Amino acid sequence: MNGAFEYVFPSIKGVQSGREYFVSMCPLRLIPKIFLFDDDELNPELRAQRTLNKGRVPEIAEYILGNLQSYTFSAITASIDGDVRFVPATGTTHASLLGTLHVNMQSRFIINDGQHRRAAIEMALKSEPSLGDETIAVVFFVDRGLERCQQMFADLNRYAIRPSRSLGLLYDHRDQRSQLTKLIVLKSKFFCDMVEMERNTLSERSRKLFTLSAIYSANSALLDGIDTSNTDETAQLCADYWDTVSAHIPEWQRVKESRLSAGDVRRDFIHSHSVALQAIGAVGNHVLRQPKTAWNKTLSPLSKLDWSRSNARTWEGRAMVGGTISKASNNVALTINQLKKHLNIPLGPDEQRTEDAFLRGQHGK
Repeated sequence: MNGAFEYVFPSIKGVQSGREYFVSMCPLRLIPKIFLFDDDELNPELRAQRTLNKGRVPEIAEYILGNLQSYTFSAITASIDGDVRFVPATGTTHASLLGTLHVNMQSRFIINDGQHRRAAIEMALKSEPSLGDETIAVVFFVDRGLERCQQMFADLNRYAIRPSRSLGLLYDHRDQRSQLTKLIVLKSKFFCDMVEMERNTLSERSRKLFTLSAIYSANSALLDGIDTSNTDETAQLCADYWDTVSAHIPEWQRVKESRLSAGDVRRDFIHSHSVALQAIGAVGNHVLRQPKTAWNKTLSPLSKLDWSRSNARTWEGRAMVGGTISKASNNVALTINQLKKHLNIPLGPDEQRTEDAFLRGQHGK
């Protein structure tokens, strides 16, 4: 290997399952150049990696470019097929662990975990070349013949679990709607103690009636096209709206007063589920444009609406499909239509076309 051209990575050496591995900080400009990425570049036996979802790449690149002072990436994990040697540093306390990893330039690097980050970094560098001097951690495993490459991919992803959407929203300080939703929950007299802030699903015994992710979707519909520049005022306006809505849904009030269990309401009624909340939010987009003094009159018919799942005549094909609640976009649209008709709010042209198509389907059965 002496005399050959080499990549040299300042590294820390470690040991897992009896094998050495190395952790290095690589300049971002180097990432697209040394790591194989396109399926056409890989031998068939290496194509056990997850197929690249090209739709995700621009989203990740935009995240980098939109947060140049605060973006965060976890380490890329890669296998090296080729000659390597580790040269320990001298004159340091941990000389045997600190040093430089020398990799022959004829070696192959295959990403086991991080191919979408790699592609997004390449895309972001085209718009912002100065990013090239920044670094990302890379964990290198030596894998002669890349025999373990597929198994490593399987092992690295076996126990990987995405955080719940609610938890992601709870900790997201960039998304204004996320910030607004958390503030609305705090300001609302009704939502207080009624919202599960971490999980996307609620157990039968949970005392919470809603998830943060469902409230987020509902508020996105509620605030569509509305000026939200004044965060505090917007949050208070929305909190007032949801408090007004809650006054016209008796089951919600009974849960709040501990006269009915949240689990029973979620089991027997649709109004605490995401599809109904999003529809109530969309209706609210119309209500918010009215004077507050008119809200009660507009929303009072909600108290006479039969929200029960057993009311298949109203909800089957809209909020439910085959008796199961559905939050598909078409079901949300049809649930919005049902609420608007119940509240005597005119349907828009697109809403009317959706409604007409649904009714034709019903009559054709």
